[in-house]
Amino acid sequence: MESFISIKENVQAEIIVKKSKFICNLIKVSSQEEAETTIKEMKKKYFDARHNCVAYRIKEENKIVEKASDDGEPSKTAGEPMLNILQKNNLCNVVAIVTRYFGGILLGTGGLVRSYSDSLLKAIANSEIVEKCSGVEYEVKIDYHNLEVFKHYCKINDIFIIDSQYSDIIICKIELEAKNKGKLLDDFETKKVNLIDLKFLNKKIIDKSIRK
Repeated sequence: MESFISIKENVQAEIIVKKSKFICNLIKVSSQEEAETTIKEMKKKYFDARHNCVAYRIKEENKIVEKASDDGEPSKTAGEPMLNILQKNNLCNVVAIVTRYFGGILLGTGGLVRSYSDSLLKAIANSEIVEKCSGVEYEVKIDYHNLEVFKHYCKINDIFIIDSQYSDIIICKIELEAKNKGKLLDDFETKKVNLIDLKFLNKKIIDKSIRK
């Protein structure tokens, strides 16, 4: 799998322009089917709004699936500008839904483009941007007196401890990029990292934080 840029958590942002309220929900999804389901759910949630405009980009196998909808706004004033922003930010596996509650004042085509764009830009600015990449998960068994050294080892090698259980020994679940697993295995075999045991669990997609 080729890596791609996405968001870590769902984000909501709101702006008000001439009494019209624009609510942007930027939501992480893993497939086009999930995106379409999310859109239906958000339209039900905001059933009393005049418009629920949409843009999404989904990474599926070796292609990117895209969609934009103006949902009754003048052509190319909402969905397409939103999609352009997702493209320029290289964001995938996200759906942006901007809900508009009309405030009684017409904004014109330029005003609509700016408003829908600004609400999405605000949501992106509030997001934690991550790189999605191929990863692996391992189970680690370690003695208590080696824990702090192991934590430091993980920090300098971009390994993430995602769960820990404490009994007579410590059992941790860790995740790391698949391309880096060779070093971990070598260091375990040569005792550069002092572990009781290291066991492969599964492959998974992991997040690498780019910015908050």
